[in-house]
Amino acid sequence: MPTSKMARPIPVAARVRRFSYAIRNIVAEAQAVEASGLRVRYLNIGDPVAFGFQTPPHLIEAAQRAMRDGHNGYLPSPGIPEAREAVAADCARGGVSVSADRVLITTGTSEGIDIALNALVNEGDDVLVPTPTYPMYTAVLAKVNARPRYYRTDPARGWLPDIEHLRSLVTPRTRVLVVIDPNNPTGAVYPASIRRALIDVAEQHGLTILADEVYAELGFEGAVPLLATLEPDAPIISLSSLSKAYLAPGWRTGWMVVGATPRLDGVLAAVKKLADGRLCSPGPMQYAVTAALTGDRSYQAVFRRALADRARITAQALNAIPGMRCVPPRAAFYAMPFVSLPPGRTDEDYVLALLRATGILCVYGSGFGMPAEQGTFRIVFLADPAELSKIYADIGAFTRDYLERAG
Repeated sequence: MPTSKMARPIPVAARVRRFSYAIRNIVAEAQAVEASGLRVRYLNIGDPVAFGFQTPPHLIEAAQRAMRDGHNGYLPSPGIPEAREAVAADCARGGVSVSADRVLITTGTSEGIDIALNALVNEGDDVLVPTPTYPMYTAVLAKVNARPRYYRTDPARGWLPDIEHLRSLVTPRTRVLVVIDPNNPTGAVYPASIRRALIDVAEQHGLTILADEVYAELGFEGAVPLLATLEPDAPIISLSSLSKAYLAPGWRTGWMVVGATPRLDGVLAAVKKLADGRLCSPGPMQYAVTAALTGDRSYQAVFRRALADRARITAQALNAIPGMRCVPPRAAFYAMPFVSLPPGRTDEDYVLALLRATGILCVYGSGFGMPAEQGTFRIVFLADPAELSKIYADIGAFTRDYLERAG
């Protein structure tokens, strides 16, 4: 029996030190603020249900029926056939022809990102990710010890990708181009010319495109077409889920669609092999995929209108604050404003000071790959419009005081 003198701390794997996910990491600081007695207003995670938006009843009924009918055991690793067929049929309605065999049901888009990158990227390889980016991509790349190469998006042009900068980053080790459109964290929507240019870069250099299309149904001017509609034979892997547009984030039900080109046949086999290792994604919720994709979607139009209204309030209120500017979002429920930081301060300094003074929790832009000195931060604007107006008034009062004290 070892004595206390002999006991030594158990070492932790080196990859954990490389791993960071700012959206969740900052919650520990919020909990400390709550413990001090200040109410925290959580604007860090894009969960519509947490802000009063309800999962559609026909999705709930489909999942409940599956449980009552005994579908509570393990399922096929790639997902149940009817869910995969529903995704393939939905792609076909959107102009992308793909067989159900090339669809994989995942535990949310997060697992799809993890599986896809593990199937495509070796240690030391490069992956092109936009800046700002969704930090799950860089978190997974840290685990596999691959290198993110950040291509710029330009706020002066509505956060559109800088194609020439993207081209300059391609190396012989580049394997994947990540495209997030509609975009989290900026709310940008890319025009066809930019989307075609992104495909051209991938084709020119033999890259696979990982197309994050989770918010495709949440463009304020209507659904955004799948990227593969522009080039059906391009090597595109599309990711989506029930979480956002279908208002069921806690169900952890998503899908990966591996493009029809034979160039991706080996990747398809690899992702299925990796999926076998985790058995299956949550069972009863898979039975809601068909209900979601073939049933009533009128609630999405209502949701889009609500988001567009909140986006307008957000951009107007933030742009009225001295020292702050915000590009109006065009989709989803995120905005990434800039604050003119005093010399020597970082975006994290600002966000933590805002939290401690007001209880408003946002996420600093450097957690999304932005330079810390640029003063960006991400806001989730799902709260009720009246509550948002109060929040922005508090942000404005805090920011004026913060900048005056630093001046």
